Amino acid sequence: MIGVLDERPGTRSLLTAAGAAPSVHNTQPWRFGIGDDGLVLLYPDLERRLTVADPRGRSLHISCGAALLNLRLALRVAGYDPVTWLLPHSEEPVAPLAVVRPVPSVPPSPAERALYEAIAVRRTNRRPFSGCLVPHPILEELVRAARWEGADLSILEPVEDDPLLWWVGTSERRLRAGSDYRAELDRWTTATPRQDGIPFEAFGPTGGQTLARDFRGSGVPSGEAARWEERPQLALLGTRTDGPYGWLRAGQALQRVLLTAALHGVSASFLNQPLDLRDMRGQDRAGRTRHLQMIIRLGYGTPSPPTPRRPVSDLLTP
Repeated sequence: MIGVLDERPGTRSLLTAAGAAPSVHNTQPWRFGIGDDGLVLLYPDLERRLTVADPRGRSLHISCGAALLNLRLALRVAGYDPVTWLLPHSEEPVAPLAVVRPVPSVPPSPAERALYEAIAVRRTNRRPFSGCLVPHPILEELVRAARWEGADLSILEPVEDDPLLWWVGTSERRLRAGSDYRAELDRWTTATPRQDGIPFEAFGPTGGQTLARDFRGSGVPSGEAARWEERPQLALLGTRTDGPYGWLRAGQALQRVLLTAALHGVSASFLNQPLDLRDMRGQDRAGRTRHLQMIIRLGYGTPSPPTPRRPVSDLLTP
């Protein structure tokens, strides 16, 4: 091993940062290998793949891409440039999704330090937002953050009758009609103490497992769910290519966007049911994204509790 990887505390800080990334249902579907040559290898943890909701592994790759961005930031703060290869060829039974070589470099910039520090405070906020809109200059910064990682972020104008919310609600109902989907969702959304999944207290006022179930046909909440903001502020994250490479790119862009948002006190959660259902795969909304990968809800809300995390020892490959 070389440099920062020579010491166990250094390795621990790298993997702690990487393991704090967002992931679908907090499955944390990643593992890491530390090579004697100084390489850090990112692997998918296939035992944590959602076989029903994510049969192609799209969400798994996006989650691992987010962990990769955190790893890169941790290396920069340690004074290294993270030279990264996505989807390298490998003869291993489970090939790595990425390989990172730490190269000694200049000290990190204040902006890099700030993003790294945001890793510890970023939360997926599944609770109601205030309805106050995110200011345009901050939105522009989020767009630039996505572009930095080779992705596109389109900010939608909040409207009361947004057809996208109709898609979300419709897709949610169709997905929940499947018993296998419900069983898989229930597995990862439980009050049972564990090191992964989404605890019940992280959800909103209806006690439901997703915000989408509270948006009816027109996108306007009703009943108890009226405490949700009436006009959610949505953003679409897209990539120029689809497939594993594009998904890993999307995950890195997503995390840079989320960390940038966290620096400004902006909360975020996701409404990806149409993508899980694949009704919107390949659709180009107003020509702004070629391959839609994430539907992001932005706003200002009360702090959300942290979700549990796997111990670092569990993240290392045997």
